Amino acid sequence: MLKNIEGQNVPTVTFKVREDDSWKELTTDDLFAGQKVVLFALPGAFTPTCSSSHLPRYNELAPAFKQAGVDRIICLSVNDTFVMNEWKRSQNAKNITFLPDGCGDFSEGMGMLVDKGNLGFGKRSWRYSMLVNDGKIEKMFIEPEVEGDPFDVSDADTMLDYIAPEAKKPQSITIFSKLGCSHCAKAKTALDDAGLDYEEIVLGTDATARSLRAVSGALTTPQIFVDGVKIGGADDLETYLASGQLAAA
Repeated sequence: MLKNIEGQNVPTVTFKVREDDSWKELTTDDLFAGQKVVLFALPGAFTPTCSSSHLPRYNELAPAFKQAGVDRIICLSVNDTFVMNEWKRSQNAKNITFLPDGCGDFSEGMGMLVDKGNLGFGKRSWRYSMLVNDGKIEKMFIEPEVEGDPFDVSDADTMLDYIAPEAKKPQSITIFSKLGCSHCAKAKTALDDAGLDYEEIVLGTDATARSLRAVSGALTTPQIFVDGVKIGGADDLETYLASGQLAAA
């Protein structure tokens, strides 16, 4: 039975991390002392739900968490530092601190170390999230103990709604582009100048022309979408930005 340990301090652990080709030790105090921290833990780097939903949404909502007074967002997994560093790079998750709990010491101290030997994983962390103030756990969202890999309560939106129910969440912006496209460069510059984060899907690398036509009904690039709604090309984006409907969170 996994226990909610709100009101207790986080376990005292020293983490071995690799930064700039050098080994470094990070202690619990380095990560939590005097700070307001959100930590979300998951079963493994590069696994489906973790890569497609859990991590990306925390990275996307990081500016809103910061405005709500959160100093740091930590992603913890029972993986080594090399795996976690590569996962961060592949996800372009610049707003997240990746914490390798390689030996499972922190997860065990939290009472969240579980056996996933049936999947060939060995000991891993259960999926949960928590808000930590100066080392003390204020709130935990623990996934229910059911078969499989539940993902119902440890998500970024649930945590942000707890911390700041009225927080303004950034709109989801996606741009389909292709290499060498001057109009794509123009659109990306406009979004960058407006301080807006976006996901870029590059034709020939991340998607095909058929995919672009299927979702947008067009083959020209760029094609920009906001919260799933098609805006259009670079000129359409310029008009949309001028309307004030898009603004940095």
